[in-house]
Amino acid sequence: MPYTWTETHHPTPRQELRAWPHNSLSPHGFAVMILGFYLFATIPLYGLIGTRLFWGLLPFLLVALAGLWYGLRRNARDREILEVLTITAADTHLCRTNPKGDTQEWQAHTYWVAPQLHLKGGPVPYYVTLKGNGREVEIGAFLSEDERKALHGELQSRLARAAAPDGG
Repeated sequence: MPYTWTETHHPTPRQELRAWPHNSLSPHGFAVMILGFYLFATIPLYGLIGTRLFWGLLPFLLVALAGLWYGLRRNARDREILEVLTITAADTHLCRTNPKGDTQEWQAHTYWVAPQLHLKGGPVPYYVTLKGNGREVEIGAFLSEDERKALHGELQSRLARAAAPDGG
């Protein structure tokens, strides 16, 4: 899953969730895709080398290659999101770093934080939010449906454990 939990107990119990979008295309996969597209797109041009038609078709191939390059790079940049949720007995803090580098933060007392699972009505099915301190914020909207369901259950148990009088 594209999220991990870490726990520390010194000096105070603390749980941290780090969530990010799944990126299926590695840098190696990107290079293979670009090279493969180039090689297969040039196959029809090999018989035209030395003709005017070759020079007429080559710019279209290069524009298509540039479009694929741009589209894949843009998609990778748009998925550079990181959400860090920190849970202690006193406070719950969510910090989301967006693709452009700006951050959004939310904080509430852990006892009053309630994870919500919206089956419908959100931008995605099984939309997970955290409610507290007079606000409701989304978390993990970029995760798959099954991952959001699992995350909701984990949030419920971890928040309840942190808010318990004995601290977990």
